[in-house]
Amino acid sequence: MKKKDITALQSALASAKKITIVSHYNPDGDAVGSALALFHFLNAKGFEVNVVLPNEFPDFLKWMPASGQIIVAENDKDKAKKVVKEADMLFITDMNAPHRSGKILENAIIKSDAFKVLIDHHLAPDIEVDVMLSTVKTSSSCELVYRLLFDYLKEKNALSLEIATCLYVGIITDTGSLTYSCNDPKTYAILNKLIKKGVDGEDTHRKIYDNYAESRIHLLGLSLQRMRILNEYATAYIYLSSQDLKDNDYKMGDTEGFVNYGLTIKTVQFAAIFIQRGEKVRISFRSKGNFDVNQFARKHFNGGGHRNAAAAYHNDTLENTKAYFESILPQYQKELLKPYQEK
Repeated sequence: MKKKDITALQSALASAKKITIVSHYNPDGDAVGSALALFHFLNAKGFEVNVVLPNEFPDFLKWMPASGQIIVAENDKDKAKKVVKEADMLFITDMNAPHRSGKILENAIIKSDAFKVLIDHHLAPDIEVDVMLSTVKTSSSCELVYRLLFDYLKEKNALSLEIATCLYVGIITDTGSLTYSCNDPKTYAILNKLIKKGVDGEDTHRKIYDNYAESRIHLLGLSLQRMRILNEYATAYIYLSSQDLKDNDYKMGDTEGFVNYGLTIKTVQFAAIFIQRGEKVRISFRSKGNFDVNQFARKHFNGGGHRNAAAAYHNDTLENTKAYFESILPQYQKELLKPYQEK
């Protein structure tokens, strides 16, 4: 982060009174964690702070400190737009473009006259802001929030247990419990500091991963039973229809992590999950090693994300989407099979 950006941010904070923090649609642990960590930091400094999320976040994250104060735009559209419009500063975390905040917030973010700060670790940021902290070389947006507050702004005495807990959740969930995007020693150095602050890693893991509804287990069993393994492409995928979600009392976050099960198979390099949502299909991609699912998602589904984790929507039926996906795979056969042929 450049010195001029740090100075600009410090100057904006010195004159601000109202600050709003926003993140992406279908918020995950990194979105909620980065937003709430900033909330606790700024609240302790005496600012009037609001966190606005586009839609509901998963139940297994609702134990997080101050999560009950989050404004959900789909539940209170007027209040959400109001706090964005009235903000002197707008922190945008874990998303690289306004459209990722959904239809309710997108225009409010674009039209806002606030001093805007982007904190994100996704490729190709596409948003006009005053200060940008954006790199794909970090585990999570929560890691970037830590660096911003405690390395660049040098607010080391401001680290509280609440902030540490929120940052820990984001780092752990966005790395699949430290199974990908986590080879940087700096990530572990930060986790060390968070644990030293008092974060109980074991208890936090239980709250996140041992706190699911029955509906999740039913959906997981159904999706695994249907898993299609395409050995000729080192690929596996699972799927769920809108009716499946309805029949199994689906709740936000129930399918989190399902896509990773395909990668537990020794011969699978590329995994996907297709979830029907109304007239479109939500897709998540995961990969091992060097297969770039971000480029795959961008080229074929107008999506994106990271090298080993990406997502997209496809405006078609579930059956057509699966068929289209399978039709693309021959283009990548050589690349997908290479890691296994070299062994």
